[in-house]
Order: sequence, then structure tokens, then C-alpha cells
Amino acid sequence: MGKSEKTSLGRSLVKHHNHMIQESKEKGTYYKNLQKKVLESVIEVSDIDAILEQAEEAERLFTINHSNSTPLPINLDGQSSSSIIAAEEWREQQKIEEALHASSLQVPRRPPWTPEMSVEELDANEKQAFLNWRRMLVRLEENEKLVLTPFEKNLDIWRQLWRVLERSDLIVMVVDARDPLFYRCPDLEAYAREIDEHKKMMLLVNKADLLPPHVREKWAEYFRQNDILFVFWSAIAATAVLEGKVLKEQWRQPDNFQKTDDPEIVIYGRDELLSRLQSEAQEIVRARNSRTSSSTVESQRENAVVGFVGYPNVGKSSTINALVGQKRTGVTSTPGKTKHFQTLIISDELMLCDCPGLVFPSFSSSRYEMITCGVLPIDRMTEHREAIQVVADKVPRKVIESVYNITLPKPKTYERQSRPPLAAELLRAYCASRGYVASSGLPDETKAARMILKDYIGGKLPHFAMPPGMAEEKIEDTTPGDVEGSDSEDSIVGDDEKEGEQVPGIDDVLDDLTSFDLANGLASSKKVTVKKETASHKQHKKPQRKKDRNWRVKNTEDGDGMPVVRVFQKPANTGPLTMR
Repeated sequence: MGKSEKTSLGRSLVKHHNHMIQESKEKGTYYKNLQKKVLESVIEVSDIDAILEQAEEAERLFTINHSNSTPLPINLDGQSSSSIIAAEEWREQQKIEEALHASSLQVPRRPPWTPEMSVEELDANEKQAFLNWRRMLVRLEENEKLVLTPFEKNLDIWRQLWRVLERSDLIVMVVDARDPLFYRCPDLEAYAREIDEHKKMMLLVNKADLLPPHVREKWAEYFRQNDILFVFWSAIAATAVLEGKVLKEQWRQPDNFQKTDDPEIVIYGRDELLSRLQSEAQEIVRARNSRTSSSTVESQRENAVVGFVGYPNVGKSSTINALVGQKRTGVTSTPGKTKHFQTLIISDELMLCDCPGLVFPSFSSSRYEMITCGVLPIDRMTEHREAIQVVADKVPRKVIESVYNITLPKPKTYERQSRPPLAAELLRAYCASRGYVASSGLPDETKAARMILKDYIGGKLPHFAMPPGMAEEKIEDTTPGDVEGSDSEDSIVGDDEKEGEQVPGIDDVLDDLTSFDLANGLASSKKVTVKKETASHKQHKKPQRKKDRNWRVKNTEDGDGMPVVRVFQKPANTGPLTMR
């Protein structure tokens, strides 16, 4: 067969290749016309940006579908009852409202779709469903008794979650062991079961080496009571073992890895976690294959897919890198490093899928708590004292002093002696010990706040939450190492001091108020002279000579009370001038 001869097989392959190129060009042109930007997480937007975004989406969808969307309700009642109701009653009513609207607080659902749908139709349906979801949350925000925390507002990020949920058999939600319920989203499990009833949700409790064993036992008991599938895990410890390194952090004590009889509270290793994930996922695949018909090929697949989802900066990418055995995904302490979902093949029977971190809407936390939990970036923080106050409230005073080797100002005598330190006190003491001074000459509180928050998120400042319904424990009694011993001794001394604590007197209060006035420039200009008591050896002094004040004229009838002017008159020189 010569080189110039052509076969029908070659022509069909060339035509198919050209057809695929043409389709890719059309799709590329379509997305280029949409002016796609780099995929970036959008959590906080201003009111004007949200209004403009909703107006543009509504106008574009109206021109495409000509659908009559119901307008947003406008509340014309400007009166607020928050100033009348007391703070405690307000909080109780807020909890009642949160319980009533808990079902409305859910993740956006992907609209039904089929492979025969065009790209334009699928994109329009997804944007319409996402816009309706945003409108539902706006109605919740209009309720003055509800405070909705920042959440993900970029549709492309939610699209990544939709793809991961659809492809995964076992969905692993990675949470921080120090506060697992903060990072858990119950509605995500409900959405996964809406997609497929065979899907399961597993809670991967990362950073479990920061918890003492008895605290893990209480969390394991709570998870068992609520029928939650969970596993304790530490991505940093697994990576160190894989690389043959030793953890340098003193707060990650080896006592937390001690062997126990209960296998549920043991911190899993890399091989143990891989086998557990594979067994759970393959069980789901077998259950699905047994209930579906054998006509479809996709339903009879044998390989299992495990998807990792969760909040930003909880350790999803670090976990996948530890399971794979090498760095395959980018890892950083800044939230939002992963932009697109990635699939990694471990073996012929197991595949991992990494999803970008998403901030789910919730009622339970504030903006500053989200910063301290690592969900929102620290570098974009504008009000640092409020975030540091959250740290000061959760970490005891003596633990902060022992970790940073500083001395915090003690409470005033008329204040509650067990109050947490103020944010200003902590920042100024930290700046003074480290020498952080801004260009203005004042303490550089912004730099100090960033360093403290990074230590708090990294685990240098020990803290953890207890399960609901269980008594809160002091960190002094559970902190490992030298911090534990020093804190326990100080706590005993503190109890003895409280028994003999005296009620502050009026003089102490007046002294504190005077020092406050002087510090703020509110004191009067008159100087109050206080006669100091002289020592006994300084009382014997030479008598001072009284000054002659006879030249003053007393205020009598003849005198006017003015001093007499004394003029020295030089006698005249009448004799001849003699020269010598």
C-alpha cells in the first residue's frame, strides 16, 4: 500500500478529530463571551455589589427565559424592637428564630439536568437556581432577629461541590478536632442522600493530636449517640511519619498517640485510614450494584470514589497528600488555596477527589470567630482587637502567660478577678515583650494580632470545645507538659486567694478613677499637694533664718498695701580728684 493511498478508517478518524476540535472551539468561544475570570472564592461583598450582581443576573435570565420572578419583599417598618427588649430576652428570641428557620438554612441544590441539555441551557438553569437560593437567604437576613454569617457567594465554587458530590460514593467531611460541630454541615449530608440514597457521610476529625485522650473519648461518645460515622486523624503527624521526621512542636505531645483499648478513639495512621476508606466506599458500591439493574455499565463500576469536602483551612489537601504519599495538591495556611476539584487515583479500586473549601451559611458564629477558626483569611482582617478578644476568652490567662512568657495586667480590685484579659492588655504586653513598634512609635498591635492568631490556629495556644450537654473543663487541667503543672498549682493558689478576698474600699475605687482621669486627660489642672511623712532621722534640721519683711507696708489707713520702693542714694563727691 503506497503512501498516497488513503483508507476510509483514516478519513473517519480525521473527521472525528476535526469535529472534536470544532466543538472545543465553540465551547471556548462561549466561555470567553461570558468573560470568565480566575476562579476565586467570594465570601464578603458590599451591599451595592450584591444589588448590582442580582440585578444583572435577573436581567440576563429574563432575556433568556422571559420568566416572571417574584420581587423581593421590602419591609417599610423602620421601627426596631431591639432597643426595647432586654439583652437576655433578645438572645432567647434569637435562639427561637434560629430553630424555626434552621430548615431554610441549606446549601444550594443543583437543578435537574440530562446529558442532552446544551451548555447554554444548563448554565442558565444553574444560575437561576443559585439566584433563588440567594434570595431565600436575603429574606432570612431581613429578619432583624437573625444574624447570618458570611458564606460563599461564587457560583463556580458551588459547582465544584456539586461535581464532587455526584461522583463520590463516600463523602468525607474534614473538620477540626478542637470544635467539630462548628465545621460540620448537617444539610450537606441530607443533600448527598437526595442525590443517591446509598451515599454515606464520614466525619474525619483532623488535628486530633491536639486533644487529650479523655476529651476524644467524650467526643466519640457524642458521635456514637448521634449515629455519626467518624475517624480521628492527624494529617501533620501522618506526613511526618511518612517523611521520617520528628514533630518539633512541643504542644503536639506523644501522649496523645498512646494505645487504648477503644479502637474508635485511636488516631489513625496512613495505612489504617486508607483501608478504612476503601472498605466503607466499596461497601457502598456493592450495595448500589446489588439494587440496580445490570443493564447500565456505569452502575456496575467496581472502583470506589471518596470525596473530601469541608471548610477552608481544615486540612483537606494535607490529608490527600499524606494518603497519596507525595505532594499532589497545593497546601498553605491561607484559606482558599484549592481552586478546582482534583481526582487522584490511589489504586484500581480507590480514587480520591479533593474539593475546594467552602464557607457554608450558618447562624452560630460571628465574623471574628470565623477568623480565629481559620475560615476567613487573617491578612484581610481589619478589626484585630475583636478577633484577639475571642482568643483571650477561650484561652485562660495563665496559659497565655506561660506560652508567651509575659505578664498580663491583673484585674482591678473592684473587677471580677476571674475575668479574661482584655484584647488591648494582651496585645500591648505581647508587643512590649517582642519589641513590636509601629512607625508612629505606638505598639504595633496589627502585627502582634496576626502572630497570636496564627499561633492560636496552629495549636500553640491550647483550646478545645466540649460536646453539647457535657460539663466544660478548664484547659489548665488538661494541657500537657509543663503548662499543666504550673496551671494546676496556680489554680489551687487562686482558690485560696478567693476565700480571703477582701471587698474593695472607696479609696481604691477613687484611686483607680483618678489614674483613669490622668491617663485620659480628664483631671483638673489644679495640683493637689500631699504632705509626705518625714522620716525620724530627717526631723532634726537647722532652724531657718526668718526673712526680713519689714520693708512691706501693712494695709492700714495710711498705707495702700503697696511695697515701699527703697532707693539707694550715693553721696556726692565734693573733694578734688587726687591721682596717685
